[in-house]
Amino acid sequence: MTDKLPENMDALLADIEREWNELWRVVEQLTPEQMTSPDAGGWSPKDNLAHLGEWMQILMGYHIDRRPAHEVIGVPKQVVEGWDMDVINPVLFERNRGKSTQQVLAQVKGVYADLRRKLESMPFEAVLQPRQADDPERRPLLLWILGDTTQHFAEHRETIAGLL
Repeated sequence: MTDKLPENMDALLADIEREWNELWRVVEQLTPEQMTSPDAGGWSPKDNLAHLGEWMQILMGYHIDRRPAHEVIGVPKQVVEGWDMDVINPVLFERNRGKSTQQVLAQVKGVYADLRRKLESMPFEAVLQPRQADDPERRPLLLWILGDTTQHFAEHRETIAGLL
């Protein structure tokens, strides 16, 4: 993965697709037993994939569509106040823990397809706009898109690859 920001929507989509394919290259090497075997932190590859699906949903609902975070995530408001990942991620983990590998794989692939369609329908200029109007740094939505796609896929790919 490169630190260079994409310069147009085609480049952004290509970067996302490349990291997505790299993630699946690793996932497809896992046996069914490995898919549900937890690492030292207690997360299995299945849990990592469910997590990615949840954050792509958050990207679409909260960051892109700008719906209230608690509504997008389906939790009480206080859970998302302060965006504490030590609070939010365990909630997402518990929500998905009982799902089968097949359910998680179908869910994450479906969410990814939805995200692709959403991004393909957006002009690149929209992702260059500040995510929040009152952000003094005027950080573009693009940073959240990359954070919940290319960067997140790479992070969890490395974690999952540790089980091989």
